[in-house]
Amino acid sequence: MTEPENVLLMARRQLATAARYLDLDEGLHEALARPKRQVIVNFPVVMDNGEVQVFEGFRVQHNASRGPTKGGIRYHHHVDLDETTALAMWMTWKCAVVNIPYGGAKGGVRVEVKKLSRRELEKMTRRFVTEITGILGERSDIPAPDIGTNPTVMGWIMDTFSMHAGYTVPGVVTGKPIELGGSEGRVEATGRGVIVSMEEAAKIINLDVSNCKVVVQGFGNVGSVAARLANDLGAKVVGVSDARGGIYNPEGLPIHDLYQRYSGIDGGIHNFKECESVTNEQLLELPCDVLIPSAISQQLHKGNADKVKARLIVEGANGPTTPDADDIFNDKGILVIPDILANAGGVVTSYFEWVQDLQNFFWEESQVNERLSRIMRHAYSAVDQAMRAHKTDMRTAAMIIGVKRVADATVMRGIYP
Repeated sequence: MTEPENVLLMARRQLATAARYLDLDEGLHEALARPKRQVIVNFPVVMDNGEVQVFEGFRVQHNASRGPTKGGIRYHHHVDLDETTALAMWMTWKCAVVNIPYGGAKGGVRVEVKKLSRRELEKMTRRFVTEITGILGERSDIPAPDIGTNPTVMGWIMDTFSMHAGYTVPGVVTGKPIELGGSEGRVEATGRGVIVSMEEAAKIINLDVSNCKVVVQGFGNVGSVAARLANDLGAKVVGVSDARGGIYNPEGLPIHDLYQRYSGIDGGIHNFKECESVTNEQLLELPCDVLIPSAISQQLHKGNADKVKARLIVEGANGPTTPDADDIFNDKGILVIPDILANAGGVVTSYFEWVQDLQNFFWEESQVNERLSRIMRHAYSAVDQAMRAHKTDMRTAAMIIGVKRVADATVMRGIYP
């Protein structure tokens, strides 16, 4: 793999492209390129063996012009301030593209989760939330799950914040267990949005979803849901992967069986033997109609983009495609549905959960899924129209919509004082 570009510079390059189309005022462009607030905390945790370990955590709020900031909390050993800031910026555009009243935020702790016991994970979470509790709130900044976190962790966050508030505040975090005010359909929402986006694109490029080959990089929450839903539509999922590498069978993989029997156990999908082993790099270059990168950022770059054989790329991860790779895909005629549209299903359903928490009135899963599908299809149509109107690629079109909505809100509100 080529040397990765700084992810924050990558996000700012994408903003600059949209700013040129919109002829943004230089000062406004500068304001949108910088985060509203960056918080870095270093905090000690007493481990199970009695030793003290210090962790570094981050919370970045990018822009609050359109509403409270919203974004996941990531536990990963590569978490840093630049990545967290870039992810917060992408969240701002993502919320604007699907037109929900949030700005973007992101948080994380630099940690190898698998090295922690459950008790250590809980203590680290509660201490981290305590350190940043002053900027969190159901009307100010609302976390959600991301890489390395899950509904259980969100429940600890809600409880910790509530202990400090003196009363239960379910709306301070989304992606919680159903029993704690979580929403039906939230766990599957990001993967579901990916497949809705795939279906919309398939209509335009004349791709028969029920008779196509799909490759999914990443078999975590997003990738496994996307793979199962694609399989349910009749697509043949021929390759999937996790952090250790991928498996491939040109005749198709038994996706539901892989998820139920092999996911989450030692060795995971690699215990399945009726397949060929491939690296994560090789997986991206497999012959297929649809490629769904759902792992981490910058997986598609100038070193491998020319080897991608898919007709359609649907970004389940955040920032999996570099600007250089975008240029190559545009030249090859490969349609890329960008992350700020394709994986927005998670934040849309987080918005639904937040609304339900504020109202103390909860919806059935069918209502959640129907409303999610409607918003995603409407957003896809708007981006497709912008792409044609500006004669540009889909990522730039989505950025134009997202950046314009945030810029307009900023101008309408004015600059205090």
